[in-house]
Amino acid sequence: MIPHANTTRRTLTRRATALAVAATAAFGLVATTVVPAEAAPRPVVKVKKIATKTAPYGGKMTVKPVVRVRGQVAVASKTLTVKKDGRIVAKNRAKVRLKPGTYRVRTRVRFRTFTIVDGKRKYSAFKKRTRSQKLTIRRGQRPNRTDPISEWNCPSWAPIKGNASSMIYHLPDQAFYDRTKPEDCFRTEAAAKAAGYRKSKV
Repeated sequence: MIPHANTTRRTLTRRATALAVAATAAFGLVATTVVPAEAAPRPVVKVKKIATKTAPYGGKMTVKPVVRVRGQVAVASKTLTVKKDGRIVAKNRAKVRLKPGTYRVRTRVRFRTFTIVDGKRKYSAFKKRTRSQKLTIRRGQRPNRTDPISEWNCPSWAPIKGNASSMIYHLPDQAFYDRTKPEDCFRTEAAAKAAGYRKSKV
């Protein structure tokens, strides 16, 4: 009976050893498995169309390049070249102030892509993207209130004189109109009243 018991113990020992070796191998396989690094997004540089804009009344609108960048990209410059009726009004400018009108605009972006090698950036040669388009700058509406054009005068399109010290406004056909130094000029009586003014009685 004793030899049989010894045989059983040896069998159990061999099985335990085999299981331990298998577990160790499996653990080593898991421990040494390398998870691949997530790939960097593909570099994208897209020159987008500049939308129609509205300039303030009597003023200009600032226009800048519209460029979308994704991934490992270093932009060196974004510029505009603008023509009006075939004549260049701005060349290779980062931004341009334009009056209301219709223009031909070319957007140009200069850039490099790069990869990371040993913690440092490795750049490609310079590349460029361009886009040509028609751009319309609309004229903004006249405001309801504006500043005087001189010490005594309001512009013709906003003739109502507002006296800030008394908060009284004067119409062109009233007695004290020519003797009033305006601080505010209004297009309509409604605009003057909305600003807190009341009408002169004479």
